[in-house]
Amino acid sequence: MLIFLIIYNLSVLFNLSVPLYLSEVAPYKWRGACNVLFQLSITVGILVANAVNYGFAQIKGGWGWRLSLGGAIVPAIIFIIGSLTLADTPNSLIQRGKLQEAKERLLKIRGVDNVDEEFNDLVEASEQSKKIKSPWLNLLKRKYRPQVFFAIVIPFFQQLTGMNVFMFYAPVLFKTMGFGDNASLLSALITGAVNTLATIVSILLVDKFGRRFWFLQGGIQMFVMQIVITGAIAFKFGFNGNPGELEKWYSILVVLAICIYIAGFAWSWGPLGWLVPSEIFPLEIRSAAQSVNVSVNMIFTFFIAQIFLQMLCALRFFLFVFFMIWVVLMTIVIYLYLPETKGIPIEEMAGIWKEHWYWKRFVPVADEEMADVKDTKKDEDKN
Repeated sequence: MLIFLIIYNLSVLFNLSVPLYLSEVAPYKWRGACNVLFQLSITVGILVANAVNYGFAQIKGGWGWRLSLGGAIVPAIIFIIGSLTLADTPNSLIQRGKLQEAKERLLKIRGVDNVDEEFNDLVEASEQSKKIKSPWLNLLKRKYRPQVFFAIVIPFFQQLTGMNVFMFYAPVLFKTMGFGDNASLLSALITGAVNTLATIVSILLVDKFGRRFWFLQGGIQMFVMQIVITGAIAFKFGFNGNPGELEKWYSILVVLAICIYIAGFAWSWGPLGWLVPSEIFPLEIRSAAQSVNVSVNMIFTFFIAQIFLQMLCALRFFLFVFFMIWVVLMTIVIYLYLPETKGIPIEEMAGIWKEHWYWKRFVPVADEEMADVKDTKKDEDKN
């Protein structure tokens, strides 16, 4: 149990640090694609894990699960070795006063001869962030309400799409639908492959069409497919009983609908659930706000994992209606409240809220910002 808790805590730290690291080092024009690589690594890991599980399940004697469990040490070792060679971000170096090293690092990762404008913006943002004594208390300030709102609702909705139901319990779900033991593992392998391929689509196109487009398109696609899946399961299950072995064409229909649903998630809410929160936070609250984002994600991942089997037994096909309602709600929220963040330098992201029809009432105008700066200076002089 202790080992499990240590591994879980480390995974939380990785989820916290990796999206921020990628957002800080990536050029703003390609920030989306670079950040989605984080989600791609997760989907590839899921695919490899499904393939390994399927292979080990063929071992006679029922001990293949031990190999599946022990095999997790391989990616862990790769992660440790890779992290030892990882360079600091320019933001991190500036925060620690290593300005010359930070400029050299910025020149290297940008691959250009002059980064003075971006470097000066980073230094200015760093100076402003140092005036903040308590990032956690600053999260409560009115001007940060848009960022905190999305730090909570995006991971909340991400888990209530129902995606983790398919990824955590795909073999159980398929077996319940009438697929055999090996067929259920094979179907889970297929969905893992779709998840990976669709994430690659997101890498290629997220910076072209923007974040809002993929959020909305993915939400609509998931909603439509959930209607199809619900109808297909309801027709076979009814309100009770087991469908037995499904006909081949019916099995193909169900798996196809699930694959299209997974693709909708994998090129929208999957990667964007990590990308958008990591790029909208100003430097002075970035670490604290990202902690909120990861915490909400992990809490609801745990919650959905714990209640799914009970909900499946109690609700049957109505389980998908439950997730369908949340998909509609989250798509509406994105349409109304999320501004486009594509192609905006991360240190200039605060400006998007001032132009939004709703959030502009919370974000101070220039005069109010100057007043805040003066108040901060007065407090510093007193101390």
